[in-house]
Amino acid sequence: MDRNAKVAVTLGDPAGVGPEVIVKALAALPSEERRDFVIIGNVEALERADRVSGTGLKFGPADAPGDDRIAVDEVPLSAALPEIGKVSPVAGDASVRYITRAVDLAISGQADVIVTAPINKEAMNLAGHHHDGHTGLLAHLTGSKSSFMLLASERLNTIHVSTHISLKGAIERAKTERVLATIEAGHRHFLRLGKKARIAVAGLNPHCGENGLFGTEDMEFLAPAVEQARANGIDVVGPISADTVFARAYNGAFDLVIAQYHDQGHIPIKLVAFETAVNVSLGLPIDRVSVDHGTAFDIAGTGKANHVNMLSAIAYARLMARSPRREM
Repeated sequence: MDRNAKVAVTLGDPAGVGPEVIVKALAALPSEERRDFVIIGNVEALERADRVSGTGLKFGPADAPGDDRIAVDEVPLSAALPEIGKVSPVAGDASVRYITRAVDLAISGQADVIVTAPINKEAMNLAGHHHDGHTGLLAHLTGSKSSFMLLASERLNTIHVSTHISLKGAIERAKTERVLATIEAGHRHFLRLGKKARIAVAGLNPHCGENGLFGTEDMEFLAPAVEQARANGIDVVGPISADTVFARAYNGAFDLVIAQYHDQGHIPIKLVAFETAVNVSLGLPIDRVSVDHGTAFDIAGTGKANHVNMLSAIAYARLMARSPRREM
């Protein structure tokens, strides 16, 4: 990453582990690298996290940080700082306003990439922000028709045709147009990172439907998407039965798997890279990387939160910041 590239880190739900993993991750970085970061959130929440984590960091205004202070773009809370470890509409509202501010910075060019700490969907909805999570909220804030969730790790990468909808809704969404768009989004992303990906499409039904015995969606919708993508010059095969394709990808046969729904892609990633996999939003006019875990209210405030996943998100964000966007 260029020295002057800026990474905006959103605090996440201030009642969760987000503030703790942020301060621990920044404390693990060399002091000179911390100048590349601005935290979107509240100094009070960060100082509380610093006390329980014992990192010894100092925080200051984003427009005038001291030499040894982490820059903070302060976003006022609607009420007092919420109690840690509790679902709160105040925290839910704050988490949305942190993201909104970060998007403004990215769109205006003041931030090169956003890294997001976890939010709580229940708290967000209690505050009147009715989105399915970061993915839907970011699409809304950027005016994007849709976005795609990529889970990235060292040996396994998967991008999802659908994410936070019911299984019935996911089946209905697995149509040729959406599957093709997902393939193309993954292909573009890997090209941006300097690689033409070997892509496999996971089947929707058991054994890809066994020629219609267990459903016809794989033949009717997924196979045509693969054929069209191949005609467009993309290195893609499938559909391949989901019970084998992820193992094959993990062992090196493919760089990216197209998962048809949330759990199909999340389960294998979390099995093999629970602490290091990161969530990347594709299809947006801005770059965003996130940790791939939740608010962990049960351990928030105890100092036990593991910051390894945040370090992975920061590393991937830096990779994106130095990789220019490109078309297929």
